[in-house]
Amino acid sequence: MKKIMLVAALLSMVYLASLGKITPHPYSQKAIHADSTKGLDPETGLVIAKELDMVKAQCTGCHSSKMILQFRASREGWLERIRWMQRTQKLWDLGEAEPVVLDYLSKYYGPVKHAQRRQPLSNIQWYKLNK
Repeated sequence: MKKIMLVAALLSMVYLASLGKITPHPYSQKAIHADSTKGLDPETGLVIAKELDMVKAQCTGCHSSKMILQFRASREGWLERIRWMQRTQKLWDLGEAEPVVLDYLSKYYGPVKHAQRRQPLSNIQWYKLNK
């Protein structure tokens, strides 16, 4: 009985997702770039931009694009990651491609500002409740 309920729940989620009734988490990859007019590359899931071919050529030859999708960093953070790959993973010198790759990564896969708690309330006027 539990298996039937689980299968029914999964099928209903798939059906609702196909209708667009289920939206992605606000900080998921698709939600972050949902407002992008350029969209996502169907092959890699990376944001489509003029630098995408260079990034695919330099990055996805050694690892999956998911490695890019799951890591967010500033330009300095991406540069540090590239240097680490050059030191430890035998990544070649990117040469003139390096600034192009860094521009793309920092623009589309830079740090995400997460929602924070609101500021504490101030200037509250308390009143007594009548019984």
